[in-house]
Amino acid sequence: MLQVAASGRKSRSNGSGQRRNVGLTSSRAGASAPAELTPQVAAELQMAFDANPAYQVALNAVTQTTADDIALNRAVVTNTDFTFSHWLDDWSVTAQKNSGRCWMFAGLNLFRVGAMKKMKLDGFEFSQNYTFFWDKMERANYFLEKIIETAGLHVDDRNVAFLMHSVLGDGGQWNMFVNVVKKYGVVPKAVMPETESSSNSGRMNSMLVTKLREGARTLRDLCETGAITFELRRAKQEILRTVHRILCIHLGTPPTRFNWQWNDRKKKIHRDGQITPQQFAKKYITLPVDEYVCLVHDPRPTSPFNRTFTVEHLGNVLEGGIVKYLNIEIGLMKEIAMKTIMKGEPVWMGCDCGKMLKRDLGIWDKELFRYDALYDTKFTLNKADRLLYHQTAMNHAMLFTGVDVEKGKPRRWRVENSWGEEKCGRKGYFVMNDNWFDEHMFEIAARKSALPKSLQRALALEPIVLPAWDPMGSLAD
Repeated sequence: MLQVAASGRKSRSNGSGQRRNVGLTSSRAGASAPAELTPQVAAELQMAFDANPAYQVALNAVTQTTADDIALNRAVVTNTDFTFSHWLDDWSVTAQKNSGRCWMFAGLNLFRVGAMKKMKLDGFEFSQNYTFFWDKMERANYFLEKIIETAGLHVDDRNVAFLMHSVLGDGGQWNMFVNVVKKYGVVPKAVMPETESSSNSGRMNSMLVTKLREGARTLRDLCETGAITFELRRAKQEILRTVHRILCIHLGTPPTRFNWQWNDRKKKIHRDGQITPQQFAKKYITLPVDEYVCLVHDPRPTSPFNRTFTVEHLGNVLEGGIVKYLNIEIGLMKEIAMKTIMKGEPVWMGCDCGKMLKRDLGIWDKELFRYDALYDTKFTLNKADRLLYHQTAMNHAMLFTGVDVEKGKPRRWRVENSWGEEKCGRKGYFVMNDNWFDEHMFEIAARKSALPKSLQRALALEPIVLPAWDPMGSLAD
């Protein structure tokens, strides 16, 4: 944090509580570089722009069409194809629509592969609405418990302010997805189908956030009057009653038992009869969920590799597993993802999806757009810098369902997205060139056994706790 010292110089904390001076004194800087944007400076800037014909061409082009179309690197487009040495998917993509449930869709899409094989189906979806409902309920309870935990802090304390700002969104993480599935199971989509609000969650979320902030005020006011924990939690139950009612109105009521029967691809009938969501999960989730760990790539100097991390105030199911990462080198992440696909299993992954993406073509490549040429400036932040300066974060989760391997190295990756088929790559599938993986990939979920023995042992280390506002606490939506 910058402070103005008495001498007119700026000072910056060196991390030990001491401050060091940075910048020029006002007497030296003021003569040639005024602090304000003067008319003279504005005129000089305009003259420099007008004097360069290339800038005029760029202005004419970008005012008539999009900057991305102008900056598009055609060589990347023409040299990127949708061929892969290992290709798993032969099913249609799903659509999260206007909601932030990509992490949930990606997780359920990972599970549906085994379910389709077991039920001998060509297509199947688990209910994303069902897991959405229970994540919302658990997230509300988690938030209110955090309010009780921090009730003694001033409302302007940074942790309290963070909680009030990030009350209850749609986004999530791998560990949060596992928490919901382990506690509540899963159901077929037909048993709890989509509603208007599950596919367009904005209005529902605004109502829930309003009531939860009101609830936060209630709990903090009770704490100020000397209420004990029992009394606070009794008040919390009344708040949760309202949250549950709002969720039922918007999403429907989640089933506790249902009748399940289906026709396989040969039209043969199969009947499970009455079954609970937990029993359905045990029967049709064929992957060993408990064996999966979350692996991330965080190259900041402050984030050592081969160490575990967690993020304060990040979670959903209070008694469930914490959000826990193991930070590994990007090359190892690639190797694990590649070998998993080659063994026939898709890979859940998270990335900063908006960077260097042409959505209609379905291409990611780190050189896809020549913004440097368009704007006549270099963009110099590397991956670590982008994290430090809040220029990047993991914000979307999808599946790897293919990889093109040549001489033992991945060249490109096939990606199953959850944005539907319309105007999205090849019927909703995308291609990620390997150079993009280095720059904008952040995490995968993988079996613990895929790690070297030394890193399997590292998983047992007490995780380093990052503050709630750290970029590695971002949620995929």
